[in-house]
Amino acid sequence: MSKAPIAIIGTGIAGLSAARTLHDAGQPVHLFDKSRGSGGRMASKRSDAGSLDLGAQYFTARDRRFNDALRQWHAEGWVDQWAPNLYQAREGQLTPSADEQVRWVGTPTMSAITRGLLGELPATFGCRITEVFRGEQFWTLVDASGASHGPFSQVVVAVPAPQAAALLPSAPNLAAVAASVAMEPAWAVSLGFATPLNTQVGGCFVQDDALDWIARNRSKPGRDGEFDTWVLHGTSNWSRQHLDLSKEAVIERLHGAFAELIDCVVPAPEFTLAHRWLYARPAQAHEWTALADAGLGLYICGDWCLSGRVEGAWLSGQEAARRLLENL
Repeated sequence: MSKAPIAIIGTGIAGLSAARTLHDAGQPVHLFDKSRGSGGRMASKRSDAGSLDLGAQYFTARDRRFNDALRQWHAEGWVDQWAPNLYQAREGQLTPSADEQVRWVGTPTMSAITRGLLGELPATFGCRITEVFRGEQFWTLVDASGASHGPFSQVVVAVPAPQAAALLPSAPNLAAVAASVAMEPAWAVSLGFATPLNTQVGGCFVQDDALDWIARNRSKPGRDGEFDTWVLHGTSNWSRQHLDLSKEAVIERLHGAFAELIDCVVPAPEFTLAHRWLYARPAQAHEWTALADAGLGLYICGDWCLSGRVEGAWLSGQEAARRLLENL
């Protein structure tokens, strides 16, 4: 009789980092995600203007282990360096940025990384897990439709902190830690122009009331398309204050802020899109790396357990997998 697999809830970088490590160690896994595909905030959204990175815009690497993984991903063709004409904006003034750190992006989209990590691993998408409970020996998962999934020998929860807290009644101490984490929202808007804007800006850190970041999609390696597409991110404060604003109103306001900021004429866009990230990033960094109740066989990981960065998410998944394997 084959052993029960390990359930992994969430197919962002953290969940897939754990899944791939467990699989490579010979452990059967099964992944679940409420979305239609992998990626979480690393996912790219398909649109009439092509594939767009509305979540994570790029990432950096500091940890040796993550750098080793990056070299493998680069060899596989999943990632490449992005060296945009980078600017900063304050009080309406654009100036070149002196920031020269190496930035990476997935190619041809950010989703290439999570698709590559997922590979042929078994996964159920479009399935929102709402309950996780343990019987005498095994775990069972229940989804939003009331269907049960299992049995599973262990469970790895790799979703944003508020969603993780709701899944942890079996481990109240872990639930309390997850519930204590504040997550910041962010509105993301994409604008597509039929004629390329006459500007050298490839990316810009913005310091104003509404905008936090702008990026030109075609400045990233592997991106092309009919439109000159841009991605705008609202600040955490602005996004929180306008959390329930309609997508049309959000597009209008961030488009207006972009037009005032950029150093060229901005016509009416041919294409617009808005997406609300309720849990875009943790309000502060933590140093838990991962959380666990080894006695129950329950492990928690995510960027919110560490730095809030893509690298932190990957390292958190690695740590969750390491602890799980140690306790088998």
